[in-house]
Amino acid sequence: MKIEDIYHFFENPPPIYLTQEEAVCYILSVLLRGESYGTELMQQLEREYPDHRLSDTVLYSALKFLEEEEAVNSYWKRVAGRGRARRMYQLRQQWQSEAQKLAHLWQTSTAVQKNQN
Repeated sequence: MKIEDIYHFFENPPPIYLTQEEAVCYILSVLLRGESYGTELMQQLEREYPDHRLSDTVLYSALKFLEEEEAVNSYWKRVAGRGRARRMYQLRQQWQSEAQKLAHLWQTSTAVQKNQN
């Protein structure tokens, strides 16, 4: 390591990887807008929150948790021009209120992080 490396680190910090708790809140914030699938959730995070990343392990763990809590439904959907079907996720109607509360936690958390930078 050199002194320049330290400056570089703070000028270009590494991405922030979501915890499972953050991932649950983020996923719900997206599903409140409409159905989605795993890869799209990851790509959308990078577009909307360039400093954040979501690992496959955390993503699918969070989705499994939401399915077990009966917060989301999943189903397979074949997309034209794509070989395999995608597993789509959608928010259950009875979870709208709880999802809005948890999504608010995500939005508040990311707003605080932006203000700190």
